[in-house]
Amino acid sequence: MKRNALAAAAAALALAGLAGSSTAAGAAPGTVSGDGGNRIGTLRVDGVAHVKEGGLSAAWVKESGSIKQLTLSGNRIGVVTGDGVAWVKEGGLSASWVKEATDVKRIALSGSRIGVLKDNGEAYVKEGGLSATWVKESVKVKELELSGNRIGVVTGNGVAWVKEGGLSASWVKESDNVVDIALSGNRVGVLVGNGVAWVKEGGLSASWVREADDVIQLELAGNRVGVLKDNGEAYVKEGGLSATWVHEYDHAIQIALSGSRVGVLKGDGDARVKGGALNAAWVLEASDVTELALS
Repeated sequence: MKRNALAAAAAALALAGLAGSSTAAGAAPGTVSGDGGNRIGTLRVDGVAHVKEGGLSAAWVKESGSIKQLTLSGNRIGVVTGDGVAWVKEGGLSASWVKEATDVKRIALSGSRIGVLKDNGEAYVKEGGLSATWVKESVKVKELELSGNRIGVVTGNGVAWVKEGGLSASWVKESDNVVDIALSGNRVGVLVGNGVAWVKEGGLSASWVREADDVIQLELAGNRVGVLKDNGEAYVKEGGLSATWVHEYDHAIQIALSGSRVGVLKGDGDARVKGGALNAAWVLEASDVTELALS
């Protein structure tokens, strides 16, 4: 979820008194969820990115300023600065930054892969070291997601495509009228324009399962599915795609998942994270937050 999109979503929810419509037009693109790591990242109202590693009460480390997007994956941290430059660091929280690309709208990380979506709608992915060669994946893209050996895009006409395997694998058309796509392991999720969230599990041609209505954000991590409703209610389910939803929070503007962690961001800028069961206690992580990311 990009910072300006998140701010817009927050403003929209505030103006609507947390009572939105049944469409996903205000859905914020991008993913803030991880794959079971122990890092938490926040982007603050002053544009500074902070990351902590370890327990929920670990100390924050200031990573960079003038940031408009923050993403985490494993021991990598990626940011996009206000001037559209993508940077990635690998290793400890104080590792050195490597400049990856310019004219970047958003960045995505997964394992040894880095993806960037350019301002002109071109999507590129590299695999391996931080200085690996870029491979052009698609054009006219408005959303890019990575998970393992899968790459997902949503094109400007609302079509979702996913490929599996190498960077030059063939695309498989997944759905039309899509405003956001989410990937995790062998699961693919889409949020369509009428606010309905769908998830499939298994091969790229598996059948869709309707998960929820009135959704503005869909997140996947492991065997968990999370949705944020247009009334600010956050729900998470664990297990099969037809598992029962657990109500997690009210008045939220963002939800994030990773392993056994669930994170929410409230409209007042407070970011909270819980670890363990879905009914575990929340820990206040930071205030004045505009984006929350989990690794």
